[in-house]
Amino acid sequence: MHSSSSSQSKTTVHTHIADRVRALPPSGIRKFFDLIASMEDVISLGVGEPDFVTPWRIREYAIYALEKGYTMYTSNKGMPELRQELSKYLYSRHGLDYDPDEEILITVGVSEGLDLSLRAILNPGDEVIIPDPCYVAYPACVALAGGIPVPVPTGEDNGFRLTAENIARQITPRTRAILFGYPANPTGAVLSREELLQIAELAKQHNLLIISDEIYGHLVYNIEHTCVASLPGMKERTILLDGFSKAYAMTGWRIGYAASGREVIAAMTKIHQYTMLCAPIMSQMAAIEALKSGEGEIAAMVEEYDRRRRVIVKGLRDIGLSCFEPEGAFYAFPSIKITGMTSEEFAEKLLMEEKVAVVPGSAFGTSGEGYVRCCYATSLKEIEEALRRMERFVQRHLKTPSQ
Repeated sequence: MHSSSSSQSKTTVHTHIADRVRALPPSGIRKFFDLIASMEDVISLGVGEPDFVTPWRIREYAIYALEKGYTMYTSNKGMPELRQELSKYLYSRHGLDYDPDEEILITVGVSEGLDLSLRAILNPGDEVIIPDPCYVAYPACVALAGGIPVPVPTGEDNGFRLTAENIARQITPRTRAILFGYPANPTGAVLSREELLQIAELAKQHNLLIISDEIYGHLVYNIEHTCVASLPGMKERTILLDGFSKAYAMTGWRIGYAASGREVIAAMTKIHQYTMLCAPIMSQMAAIEALKSGEGEIAAMVEEYDRRRRVIVKGLRDIGLSCFEPEGAFYAFPSIKITGMTSEEFAEKLLMEEKVAVVPGSAFGTSGEGYVRCCYATSLKEIEEALRRMERFVQRHLKTPSQ
């Protein structure tokens, strides 16, 4: 009797893990971070994080807040003063009039805002259109919210731009929203106002929401950023996600916000109050100071990123790697097809042989295969050394016609 029971337990596979989590692939970015942690003398062009320290006035304000004992919970929606400052900021920057009490929610980074927005609007099986390649969290968060991510391929030939024409082909009766981020991670692509107007018209025609991740909105070069919600008739139809991580060099503070219509923000807040309660008060107070005094610091950082952008794009092209010129964010996305390697092979071998860390383009979607993401939010000296190492690597592994 005992033997039979034991045998049965060995053949029965039992798991407590949800199917949607089991089906979720691990982040293709984190794998390389784990490898880097065990190596010395690595130049990282992998992590999407500013190499600038949070400006002193912002840090000082947070220190002062701690000294005064501001260590308690805030309102679920966030501190009223921060929401008021954001309301003023969004009006002055984009001409958008958001009610700070009903239409703005402070989140733990844009990441939480993305998760909340999808969980608030999706029913099981609803479809969300996303660009391919795109930020790794987009398809994962759609799936975790019970939705189905529908990728729309983009490529170097059209500047990695999501177009209304290509979106229209993917719309079905189950389509609920279009999710994208411009300037884009990993490509640095930016959509013009005219291109966004066409997508906005499509959303209106099919009664779709647009979830617009604009965390890189300040980081644009020789082009003007257009906020989707500022387009005619799009304020109520857009969930605007933004934060302080990239433009203000505040990644570790984990502070972001969502702005949308009352109904959507109320639904997002309902989830937020049960799962996160509120963003840290110290980070919220730092964000208030960032809005009041951080514009000058942003301009200086953008100027430096632009200088690095030009150096890395020219350097990659000189090596022989075709490279789309990024118009925003701080990423270059060169093609490595001349080596004959897959993106993952290229990234692994480059790390092991030359100690330069890049992220395989395949981590960002099927259309990212044949490319790697190089983040230029690191010093010019390190970028130049990384380019020298990459040149040695590419010359060594260049695929000849006979191969």
